[in-house]
Amino acid sequence: MAHMALDRARHIADALGGRKVLNADLGTPRALLRGVESGLPYASLDALTARFGLTRAEVAAATRIPLRTLARRKRERKLHPDESDRLVRLARIAADGARVLGDERTAGSWLRDANVALGGERPIDLLKSDLGARQVEDVLGRIEFGVYS
Repeated sequence: MAHMALDRARHIADALGGRKVLNADLGTPRALLRGVESGLPYASLDALTARFGLTRAEVAAATRIPLRTLARRKRERKLHPDESDRLVRLARIAADGARVLGDERTAGSWLRDANVALGGERPIDLLKSDLGARQVEDVLGRIEFGVYS
């Protein structure tokens, strides 16, 4: 179980740009939590956006960070803790999607496409809340285990 949590934390950290972008090894659950609490570097948002082929507007909407605020954070080069937490939620789902679907670009496309199992909603649009994110995780779990979704 601890091994699974460690792997998941590493995948999340990689989705955020890894050690190069994060300026630290956030590949453990505890280290990732500390990174969120102190505020992730703005570059982690850019890394996630590029890695999964998302747009800045999609990431802004999914993390509930207005584009004007993102422009300020870019100048400050750091996200606030609550913004970092929401970015990690997106990174977690995106990394899970890449693991289940095979690669980051496929996961990014899947996040942007309407999904019948989600009532026609796009998975990325549900990531604005924890409840929505859990619905998306459930669908990914069903896909992973071959349950029709």
